[in-house]
Amino acid sequence: MNEAKKCAIFYVSDGTAITAETVGRSLITQFTGIDFIEKRLAFINDPETAQGAADIIQNTPSDYQPLVVNTVVDIKLRKIIHSAGGLKLDPFNRLLRRIEKTLGIKSDPGVGRTHGMSDSGSYNDRIEATNYALSHDDGVNLNLHKADIILLGVSRSGKTPTCLYLALHYGLKAANYPITDEDLDRMRLPNDVMMHKDKLYGLTIDPFRLSQIRSERRPNSRYAELRKCQKEVSDAEVIYQGKQIQFLNTTHTSIEEISGKIMIALDLNKRLY
Repeated sequence: MNEAKKCAIFYVSDGTAITAETVGRSLITQFTGIDFIEKRLAFINDPETAQGAADIIQNTPSDYQPLVVNTVVDIKLRKIIHSAGGLKLDPFNRLLRRIEKTLGIKSDPGVGRTHGMSDSGSYNDRIEATNYALSHDDGVNLNLHKADIILLGVSRSGKTPTCLYLALHYGLKAANYPITDEDLDRMRLPNDVMMHKDKLYGLTIDPFRLSQIRSERRPNSRYAELRKCQKEVSDAEVIYQGKQIQFLNTTHTSIEEISGKIMIALDLNKRLY
């Protein structure tokens, strides 16, 4: 079998490079059969760091012309970076020109506005939401009146990482409640949870995958037995259906997709940046 050819891709920014990386990864996922070598070059904000980035781009082995997703604002620094000979992929420049033409005004370029603290209110909301998610994780605190959303699911179905993603990216106060053996025996959820039915959303997962995940945490335990996983998942779904709680299978779904689908289902259009 022939080894896949390698293509280097660089995410370059005068800030965190998160935006450049997000755009770049969205693009390269459309190409199969290529081994993409990804490198993030963040905080490129002076000639010295720009030249260092150019050197890295130029000296990184690649079977193709390197791809450079560049969101650096300063034109002089951009020229230094592009002197390395990579394929210039600018997510903003052409779009900004078109927006300027439509609005009839010039843009006011600034560093780090997307993921920085330029909007202190938005930033503080996300930090507060993250603290909320941590303090209301795994049913530790059932005082859920301030929650924007409450995720349900059996152990290891993806509740905690999804709550943290919703908090960090959208500023949503996301709590989660683990459906316990006692809940499954009674086939009902606690009143403290059900009183917030309009905020509830269930997660489910393929029992085979759940057994694998649990085995990594507790090998050779009853907790990870396939039969137990099958019963827990089946009973949890019966509870969801009986109480008309919307739910989603997380087996082949990324956290980003899970979060997006939950927000649409519960009409939580509260993106903060």
